[in-house]
Formats: sequence, C-alpha cells, structure tokens
Amino acid sequence: MEPPKKKKTIKFSVYWMYAVILLLLAGIFYLDDNSITKDVSYSDFEKYVESGGVDQIIVFSKKDQAEAVLNDSLARVIFHESQFQKSSGIAARVVTEIPSASKLQDKIDEWKAQGYFNGEVKYEKGSDFLSLLWTFGPVLLLIAFWIFFMKRMSGGSGGGAGGVFSVGKSKAQIFDKDGPVKVTFKDVAGLSEAKTEIEEIVEFLKNPQRYTDLGGKIPKGALLVGPPGTGKTLLAKAVAGEANVPFFSMSGSDFVEMFVGVGASRVRDLFRQAKEKAPCIVFIDEIDAVGRARGKNPNMGANDERENTLNQLLTEMDGFGTNSGVIILAATNRADILDKALLRAGRFDRQIYVELPDLNDRVAIFNVHLKKIKLDDSVDVELLARQTPGFSGAEIANVCNEAALIAARHNKTTVGRQDFIDAVDRIIGGLEKKTKITTDEEKHAIAVHEAGHATVSWHLKYANPLIKVTIVPRGKALGAAWYLPEERQITPSQALLDEMCATLGGRAAEEVFLGRISTGAANDLERVTKQAYAMVVYYGMSDKLPNLSYYDSTGQDYGFSKPYSDHRARMIDEEVSRIVAEQYERAKQILRDKAAGHNELADTLITREVIFTEDVERIFGKRQWASRTEEILAANAKNQEVPALPADAKDESQEEDETGKSENETPGDNEVTEPQATSDVTDVEAEELPPLPSDEK
Repeated sequence: MEPPKKKKTIKFSVYWMYAVILLLLAGIFYLDDNSITKDVSYSDFEKYVESGGVDQIIVFSKKDQAEAVLNDSLARVIFHESQFQKSSGIAARVVTEIPSASKLQDKIDEWKAQGYFNGEVKYEKGSDFLSLLWTFGPVLLLIAFWIFFMKRMSGGSGGGAGGVFSVGKSKAQIFDKDGPVKVTFKDVAGLSEAKTEIEEIVEFLKNPQRYTDLGGKIPKGALLVGPPGTGKTLLAKAVAGEANVPFFSMSGSDFVEMFVGVGASRVRDLFRQAKEKAPCIVFIDEIDAVGRARGKNPNMGANDERENTLNQLLTEMDGFGTNSGVIILAATNRADILDKALLRAGRFDRQIYVELPDLNDRVAIFNVHLKKIKLDDSVDVELLARQTPGFSGAEIANVCNEAALIAARHNKTTVGRQDFIDAVDRIIGGLEKKTKITTDEEKHAIAVHEAGHATVSWHLKYANPLIKVTIVPRGKALGAAWYLPEERQITPSQALLDEMCATLGGRAAEEVFLGRISTGAANDLERVTKQAYAMVVYYGMSDKLPNLSYYDSTGQDYGFSKPYSDHRARMIDEEVSRIVAEQYERAKQILRDKAAGHNELADTLITREVIFTEDVERIFGKRQWASRTEEILAANAKNQEVPALPADAKDESQEEDETGKSENETPGDNEVTEPQATSDVTDVEAEELPPLPSDEK
C-alpha cells in the first residue's frame, strides 16, 4: 500500500508582498481617469451649470455628492492654464455636496427647461470601500510588512532558525521516536564494551521497572571519550535510533554566541524542552567547546560568556532542581581540559572510553564498509585488518573509499587486494609522485638516509620492526619508511632512547657515509626534540633531574608563570641536548659497525626503490629480538585455545599488532612533514603534552 501523499502547503514569502505592491501601483496607473478635480460649494455648482459650462452631471446618491464635467471654456477659467491642457486629454471636474438626489433631480429638470443644461445625467451609488482602501491601504501594507519582518527576525513559528530575537532559543535538533530511524546498534561495528554500557542506558528507558525494583537508579549522564574518528557520534546516533524516546542533539559550540547571556539562555531552553518530553536523551557533541575548565585564560576580569554557560549547564544537570527522566550524553576527545565539576558523579556518572579498534574490531568495521564495494576474490578482510594497525573507524572507511577510487582510476570492474594496499599507503604517506624530478645525487642521499633508519632500527632491541622502506616520493616526503610499534602498556626509558636513536639514524647515515647533512631530517629532529623534552620535563627520566614532572594533567598549565626557575630551565636544556647527542653518537657507531650491510641496503633501494622485511633479513640476518606483539598474540591464542592468526602474508606478516604508525622522513632540500596513522600509547602522550614556554628554550 502506497503511503498517502502529503498535501502541498503554500508557504508565505516576502516576494508575495513585493508582488502586491507592484499590482497596486499598476492599478493606480491604469485605473486613474486622467482628470483634475476641485471641490466647490453648492451655490458655485449651480452658477457653473447656469453659465452653460457643464457637459455632464454624475450624481452619487449614496454619498449625496454630485460631480460636474466642465467644458473647455469654463475649465480654463476655473483652473490655471498649466493645470489644464485640452491637448493632453485631461478632464476638468468639480465636486459638491448636494441636499439630496431627489432635490438635485428637480433642479436638473429646471435647468433643462430653462436651457442651461442639455448634457447627460448619470446616477451612481458609489462605495466607501475604495475610498477607505486608498486612504488606509498604504498604512495597512506597512503594518503587514513590519509584522512579517518581525516574525522572520524571531525565527517564525519554528523557533529554531532564529534571528536577533531568538538567540536565546535552543538550536537542538529533535529526533522523535516516530521519526525515520537510520542508524542502530547493528550499524556500529566493534566497540563492544562501549556498546554494552550505552545499551544499558537504552534498556533502562525501555524497561525501567527491571532496575528500579532492585533499588537502582539510571546514570544521569554518560561521557563518551576517545580519539577522533572512533565512533562517538555514531554511538549517539545509534542511541537515537534504538531508544524509542525523544532525542535532542546539539553541538557544544551552538551554546556560545557573540551576545552576553545567550549561552546560558540556550541551556535553560534546552532543558526546558527536555523536561517537557521526558523521558528523553540530550546529546551534546564536542562538549569541550563549552565545558573547558573555569579560571583558564581569564579575560582581565571581564564577563566570560563560556563560564556563564558552563555554570548554567552544571546547574541544570544536577542543581537544586531535578531532571528526572532526562539523560545527558556527551562526546569529546579532550576530556583532560574539561572542568572537574562537570565530570563528577551525579552529572556524568560514567566515562565511556571509545578506544581505537583492535584487530577483531577492525575486521568487523571492514565488513561494514565493504558491503557496498564490489570485491574480487583476492581481498582478504583479515589481512586488511592486520595491514591497518591503529586505524580508527573513520580511517578504515576512508581506506575502503580510496581503494574503490584507485580501482576506478585504473578502469577495473572490481576492487582487489593491491588496491587496498595502495589505498593504505596513499592515506598514510600521500600519493606517489614518480614523475618528480630528482638527480642521481639526491636519489643516493635519500637511499642512504632511509637505509640508515632501517639499519639502526634493526639492531636495537626496543626499536619498532621494519615493514617497508621506499624512496619513491609521496606527498611532501621524498622517502618513506613504515614501522610497526610494539604493543606496550608502559614504555621503559630504554625503549624511548632506542626510538630516538632509530629516528636519528637517517641524519647519522648522511654524516657518516656522505660527509654532509641536509634539511631532510627536519621532521626527525622535531620528533626527537619533543621526545627528549618529554623524558626530562614530564617523565622524570633525567639523571640530573630525576623524578620530577612539570606536566599539569588538570589542563590548567601554570598560567603566565613557569613552574621552575631560570637555572632549572638551563639544566633542562642541557639534559635534552645531552640525551640527543648521546643517541646521535650511538646511531653513528652502529652505522660504522654495520657499514657494509648499510651500503648494500642503500644500493638495493636505489635499484628497486622499495625494500621489505625479507630484504633486510637477507642482508643482516634474522632480527635477534622476537616481536613482543607476536609473543603476546601467541600467548593469548594458546590460553584461549584458539589458533593464532596466520603469518603467511608476505611483508605484512608482522602487522598483527593492534596499534601502529607510519613514519615518513625525507632527506632532501625541502622541509617535510611526517604523516602518521597512529602511534604507541606512550608516544601519543609524549606528543600531546603541552609545549614548554617559549622563553625557556
């Protein structure tokens, strides 16, 4: 049965008013009788008729008025020559008040008998409507236009579009239970732990008696925390589709406007609407836009609109009044900067961590995004999941889309395994630029640089295992190396030092084997410097400054003051310089000891432009340290009595890790950036730490 067609409704538009005004102007132009009129007394009217200067008399019986059409001679006497010209077709008329139509008729009969008037006599009833319209029409039009303009400024009946008069209204989108549902929990792959907690909230709204019988209370709020692209907003959309209750969706930035007090007013209006439709769910996306810790960056004593909005939000969430049946969901990837009062129990009772997907989750996410893609038999979803360690759900969706685009670019009818490999490389390192002009000298320098990274990392215990090295330019990088970070929950100091040494391997190879250095190591030096400062200032891994951390996890930082003296700042700089110098010398020593293997590796790179793990094994022998990640996966598989993942993939056999990154370093004449997919947990913390004050470097 076809759904009933919706009746078309005619919406009012401002152009209608313009059309009415144009029609009125046209009517005035065309309905004008092209005449000049003068009001006279009844005695003068009689005098004009008796003088023989009247050609026609029109009697308006209803208004007790009479109008006389004058001939040319009398008209020239009464009106000035400039007002009356016979050649222009202007008719001259005089209007007077009469005692009554019957008395005027008697007078007309008398005039005809005496020969004063022989013209035509017309009787018209006349109407007051037209005169009233001409009198009050313009005023009515102005009033109607003003009312329309005020309604447009106040957002009309919707109340959401908003103008100047609706800035205090909530801009939340309402998804009612009767509306179209597009996303459910079935569409959310992976995130099993997060979905379990979210589903519990939805289940309470559907069946509250099951929990209240035991004396339990539903959490008043849940905060979704996690890196970008992991599916926080997608989870909220699934809640809207599953909860079967009204769902209010709003962004944190929607609360803040240029007007003082608008944010607090919108918070009040949002919760007023939510209480009216309780039980319901309110979702605030990117809540860090309004929930930043108070007292940070004071505006010289001025009124802070963001703090007022946050105070109102805190009051509405768990203040003196109660919001029974209103559950707050919020999402952010900057939970560290949120105000502590916002995170306390009673407001956000739960913090649900939406982490980067592990191997099994990545398989499930790939299966969701591959449904609409035409695949050939060479595509192995499990292998794709192992090739994308540390990718978020959004990045996996991007991989699938890029693979389809690459296949279409090569006029293929299906998407194959190589298309997905190229898509991963494209996203991490950029598009290959095989036509980029490089001299033989530059190509040799790039190969020496990348071979230096591979050689040093191969001979360090904690360095990340090598996957692939290429000297084909990608994006802004002239060369790229793919490494797979080990799965670690905590990182020892020696692991940080080994990573720094491997990162400096490219610059060290240039100095040892070429006798000169280039700007290609700019990105390497940036990463090493940040990591060295993190070791000294945040992790307390310095011999001279042990067990000290100047990192403020509350997000308050230290305002305009630094937490240490100038003397301590000099000590920090000295320690950072010492750590970097020691690892640089260590990298050069490894390269001198393995010079023959390095040169062979560089020659292979120049010849083939890309090398894999087996090429390094052929030159240096098998790496003496087993992959810690492989050991963990093997142990887990043994404990669960489940066969371990196959390790028969070619160069990607070591990609069974569940977090990973790509490092692009570029020896050459241009400063480069390093696209990264992901990083080790500790490395992420090191890179996200706030930089030191500029006056201390």
